[in-house]
Amino acid sequence: MSSSTFTTDSRSRSSRAQPAITHIRPHSKTRVAYFHNKDVGSFHYGVGTGVYDTKKTGHPMKPHRLTLTNDLVINYGLHELMDVYCPRMATEAELLEFHESDYVNFLKKITPQNRDTEFADVLGNFNFGDDCPVFDGLWDFCRIYTGASLAAAQKLCMKDMEICVNWSGGLHHAKSYEASGFCYVNDIVLAIRQLLKYYARVLYIDIDIHHGDGVQEAFYCTDRVMTVSFHKYEPGFFPGTGDTTEIGSELGKYYSINVPLKNGIDDDSYVNLFKTIMTEVKDRYQPSVVVLQCGADSLGLDRLGAFNLSIKAHGDCVKIIKSWQIPLLVLGGGGYTIHNVARCWAYETSVLLDANLPNEIPRESKYLDFFEPDYKLHPHLVGRVDNQNTKTDLKRLTEVIFEQLRHLDGAPVVQMQELPDGIAEYLQEADEELADTREDQRANKRIKRSKAHDNEFFDGDSDQEQDEEDTMDLD
Repeated sequence: MSSSTFTTDSRSRSSRAQPAITHIRPHSKTRVAYFHNKDVGSFHYGVGTGVYDTKKTGHPMKPHRLTLTNDLVINYGLHELMDVYCPRMATEAELLEFHESDYVNFLKKITPQNRDTEFADVLGNFNFGDDCPVFDGLWDFCRIYTGASLAAAQKLCMKDMEICVNWSGGLHHAKSYEASGFCYVNDIVLAIRQLLKYYARVLYIDIDIHHGDGVQEAFYCTDRVMTVSFHKYEPGFFPGTGDTTEIGSELGKYYSINVPLKNGIDDDSYVNLFKTIMTEVKDRYQPSVVVLQCGADSLGLDRLGAFNLSIKAHGDCVKIIKSWQIPLLVLGGGGYTIHNVARCWAYETSVLLDANLPNEIPRESKYLDFFEPDYKLHPHLVGRVDNQNTKTDLKRLTEVIFEQLRHLDGAPVVQMQELPDGIAEYLQEADEELADTREDQRANKRIKRSKAHDNEFFDGDSDQEQDEEDTMDLD
């Protein structure tokens, strides 16, 4: 069949996404699902009061970056190349599968109004403070981003998709008993626990500039999950963990891989190191499914970061993992220069779809001013920090990690079980309930594509949000 292309949008001069692969058979095309709740970007962590806000610009974690990302995804036309889901919120019971009951109960009840009265004496017990403030809607925020990661994991478990994307997820610092590093609920751990019910071996990869300590801690004593984290490591840099000596314990010994880096690493050094290490990890561990945390604070010029990565290099890491053709869950994470976060995750969405994006930011974007003065998808992000990672340093680091991997005696073997009760039935019921909605959407597909898309999915008359997981099939 001849390939479909996207021509210049009739509403503006900007071009839309164009498939990078032509003449592809429908059955051979990678199936990608995108999970986005339109409310997730409306929350606000509040004013900054700690060391991260010396310029008084508010708390550095800004969920609005998710709205910017989604806006670019839509205006580049990427949503037309994948299945789009508005996921349900996670339930309290689901959070309790990893987090302690006292902590979950605290999250459920704490508000800015009762923080200094009813809960003043226990804030410190759960590590609430400057980094992890109490803000309006905190409980719903946690359930929204976690619900999206769980829904994405369930899609992979049911073999409905090869790749699932949730940019609102990836909050890798939260512990079972406390908040940490802007993270309250560890959606990654909960998603991996879901995947372990269906897959023998889960490989977790973290390219956030901060060490993925919460995920490593959760799976430190098992060989069912291998964690690999590329991050900045030096005294005083949060979270202070992630040395090469942290290799796992008991059954998990040698299954925690850490790649500690210094300031200013550049594109070539990072991508070459990533490809070299991850190829060896894949060959030795033979993962059944991969979870990739794409924290964008490893980009150059990030508000809290100190690397020199371009958006393309960050995306090259995603491209390498995608090329394995192993079921893949892609999540967000850190990222505090929000217009660059949006650029990065929109570009990486296109990478997952094998689509080419023009460098010009779509002029119809509601948030065009965020991308001034160049209005480009790939701005120049290098130059603030010198590269302190010498070739000798990186060679020695690779040797240390390869030596650790040599201790692995083949991939661990796990006797697979039948699907857990309830999950298959739940997904089947959800699909049946939404069958009529999907038929209506397909019938109106041509009409919708001819109209201007609003920034958020399911706005206005087409809003299909419900308590259960909703879906919009745009293929």
